[in-house]
Amino acid sequence: MSKPSHSRRNFLRGTAAAGAGVGALWAGLGSLSTAAADPAPQQDPSAAAAQPGVKGKVYAGYQGWFAAAGDGSPLNNWTHWAAGKPAPGNQTFELYPDISAYPDSALFQTGYAALGNGKPAKLFSSYATAVIDQHFHWMQQYGIDGAALQRFGSDIAATGQPRLQQRNDIHGKARDAAQKYGRGFYIEYDISGLNDGNLVSAIQSDWTNTVTGSLHLTDSPMYAHEGGKPVVELWGLGVSNRAGTLQGCLDLINWFKGKGVYVIGGVPRGWRTDGNAKPGFAPVYAALNMVSPWNTGNPTVDQKLFNDDFALLKSRGQDYQPVIYPGFAWSNWHVGEAKNQIPRKAGNFMWQQAVAVRQSGTNSAFIAMFDEYDEGTAIAPAATDASMIPTNQYFLTLDADGTHVSSDFYLRLAGAATKMINGSTGISTTVPIPPTT
Repeated sequence: MSKPSHSRRNFLRGTAAAGAGVGALWAGLGSLSTAAADPAPQQDPSAAAAQPGVKGKVYAGYQGWFAAAGDGSPLNNWTHWAAGKPAPGNQTFELYPDISAYPDSALFQTGYAALGNGKPAKLFSSYATAVIDQHFHWMQQYGIDGAALQRFGSDIAATGQPRLQQRNDIHGKARDAAQKYGRGFYIEYDISGLNDGNLVSAIQSDWTNTVTGSLHLTDSPMYAHEGGKPVVELWGLGVSNRAGTLQGCLDLINWFKGKGVYVIGGVPRGWRTDGNAKPGFAPVYAALNMVSPWNTGNPTVDQKLFNDDFALLKSRGQDYQPVIYPGFAWSNWHVGEAKNQIPRKAGNFMWQQAVAVRQSGTNSAFIAMFDEYDEGTAIAPAATDASMIPTNQYFLTLDADGTHVSSDFYLRLAGAATKMINGSTGISTTVPIPPTT
């Protein structure tokens, strides 16, 4: 089965080998321009003060990429759950969602047998307004600051095709939901699907013509601004199997900064030492306003890594947005891979990452991801046990490590982590919430 190329897959595994030494490779900075002059913000300072920022906040990555045949979307076909109708042996997701909060109009029948509790095995479509609304409601309810809306290179390059219309529609609905529930949001470009030749022009065109043009996303009172500047993230800079030359990436960063945009870079975990990364990209990392190293796939909690990242960035006057995540597995997509590959440990794995983030000195973070059921990293409600998955197909459940937790446990945990990371509460070295409510 083939999957759409708009994701970070094939970069997750192997990140544990990324270099984490204290030495940074910053040679050659003088030969390339690393930053354009940041113009004065164009926004009324009083309006900017009311808008959400990214410093001192915890955002969750929001994929919004699930679709189903009959959902009325431009794609109007099963996407990301499977290639074709999901059925035993035909699925590309690992963690079964808890669908109980969604209206029946947003749910679609699969080819699986009934769930263990006897209910029909249905799945949601991310295109449904009610689904997006529910997701942002949960962010408000559980105290998550907002969402980084994933905007994939493979979508924006598909000019005039249904997949681009799908993405645009979802981002318009996400804007409306963010405004309804008072959650911040910003665009995160995942450069997957682009190449060295079109990386810069495709993103520039999309930002100009669609994000700030037809969709007017940055005009929303809930669009994240930092220092009066709208925020954008470019994910994949320096990643070995992603597009982008050194000069092209610098040109793109400086183009955004020249327009008064605050730029976050999603970079490899080994960005400081060229570990598991393209060599020589130090000037790119130095040009960013905020650096967000991709920690997903790393099975350890590395306090020294967080400390050293923060110390270097602080010394350079840059901001730090470390990535934390609950666990990982993709055996339903990659047959033969281990089940429950990076265990969640009943929340302890993500919590210890959050502790390390707070102890490093930063007060910002990125949770990967809100709705990534594909690789088992979702914090959105999921099946707690065998009663909530089909009886004729394996799926990861939240009790896989021997502790029964409620389906909303990771939303509750994310809310607690947000308070600890931003300093609203003190550091707790143990998970501070009960497994069930």
